[in-house]
Amino acid sequence: MIAEQTTPLLSVRNLKKHFPIHNKGFSSRVIGSVKAVDDVSFDLLPGETLGLVGESGCGKTTTGRTILRALDPTSGQVMFKVDDDKIIDLAAIHHKHLKPLRPEMQMIFQDPFSSLNPRMTIGDIVGEPLVVHKMARGSELKDRVAEMLLKVGLMPEHAIRYPHAFSGGQRQRAGIARALIMNPSLIIADEAVSALDVSVQAQVINLLEDLQEELKLTYIFIAHDLSVVKHICDRVAVMYAGKIVELCETEELFAVPKHPYTRALLSAVPVPDPDVKMNFDLHGEVADPANLPPGCSFNPRCSYCQVRCKQDIPELQEIAPGRQVACHFTEDLD
Repeated sequence: MIAEQTTPLLSVRNLKKHFPIHNKGFSSRVIGSVKAVDDVSFDLLPGETLGLVGESGCGKTTTGRTILRALDPTSGQVMFKVDDDKIIDLAAIHHKHLKPLRPEMQMIFQDPFSSLNPRMTIGDIVGEPLVVHKMARGSELKDRVAEMLLKVGLMPEHAIRYPHAFSGGQRQRAGIARALIMNPSLIIADEAVSALDVSVQAQVINLLEDLQEELKLTYIFIAHDLSVVKHICDRVAVMYAGKIVELCETEELFAVPKHPYTRALLSAVPVPDPDVKMNFDLHGEVADPANLPPGCSFNPRCSYCQVRCKQDIPELQEIAPGRQVACHFTEDLD
């Protein structure tokens, strides 16, 4: 549930993450760059769930990792509100000052097996953040781990087992417990349910919603499954080639998409009716972030492309309260 206060927990402004391309010669000169995240801006309110969606390679995961400073940004601002209402620019802060902020922001990873150390027990994995930050030890540590395991649907006796002894859904619950053990305010869930069976996906999504309400969490939910996004997210940001091309409330996006790429993504969502013909309105491959086409990066795949689209880069503009679209001809599209 979104908090009534309007001060954002997170404000991202003009965030960029470019990876340099070096030549293979002796000099190893920089000859280009991969624009994985290119001028991304959005606000995130306390208690809100914002979905980041798009095809593989569009920059969703890199955006999340750059916000958390797992990757250093090329430029831009990541303004984060901490407990005392102080605003800190995570993009500018030195690495040695990041550690005290880590308890406030955590990540749930896509693969519930590779993200857990197979040589550690579940109890050690879940409790490790408390040990690293010197927040608990001894019996207090065991009690807090047991309490968190219960919150995510595991049993305290599971603490002595290793990751290989659990199913995929149980491992992901352990990953969620590890992310929540320090009581963070911001969680970035990177494809948190994509590796799970459909029935288990529903259980984990319901768990995330229950924990959000109980612990007053704020989510950035990175996903490619639009049916999951529709269920859990308050707003959705659609990304293409490192940029946000549409941002609005979830119901509005699914009811009336205003960008051709959003419309194409929605056309690919399966309908549970064998008599309904699929009309997938998207062809070709996602744009190469190392060699973007001139103008709008979506223009080679867009059925509405005009001359201006091949020359000018569209800016993300507000076309209605709370709705932003990056397209030259948004108002002309039916």
